[in-house]
Amino acid sequence: MASFAVVGHLARTDGDFSLNDLPGAGRMDVLCRCVNATLFLSHDLRRDAECFLILLGGPKGPKTVRFAGNEIRSLSPDERSAGALIKKALSIPCGSEFREAAPGVFVRNGGLDRLLAEHPFAVLDEKGTDIRTVQEMPEAFLLSDHQNFTEAEEALIKDAARYSVGPVCLHADHTITVISNEIDRRKNGWH
Repeated sequence: MASFAVVGHLARTDGDFSLNDLPGAGRMDVLCRCVNATLFLSHDLRRDAECFLILLGGPKGPKTVRFAGNEIRSLSPDERSAGALIKKALSIPCGSEFREAAPGVFVRNGGLDRLLAEHPFAVLDEKGTDIRTVQEMPEAFLLSDHQNFTEAEEALIKDAARYSVGPVCLHADHTITVISNEIDRRKNGWH
């Protein structure tokens, strides 16, 4: 299963935001596009993929929302649909373990440090090793939203392998699409 985790540095950690202003909710629009890039194919869903959103923008402590492709039911390929599921997840009480908010959508308290302790993520970084030259593809990738990783986050990921998708910096959702395409190419013998 391919896993993508995206740090949302300004993304709200409660459900008190308007679906008509996802950028105003701490650039929730960026995170919604990442969910869609992770899970959608042209006429189907990637059932072997999951997306973790690490929300850090307050007003509550860090939260992580997980979208599981093999369980998701009510997601359409638009930002508003993903935003509505995030809003719903953030509106329910949660603790330290994932709680289901809707089919395939889970939420818990906690942020990047906990997720890194559970999964060995490779970092997507424009200065990393070209992903097309790597013999074995990692299964989990970490990337940042429209902001760079903070110094504290860099300290957490200092030993992680770093990979790049090409010579120019791409948006987070585009990077996910390129990585998913590389995974597809390798699965189907196109490498």
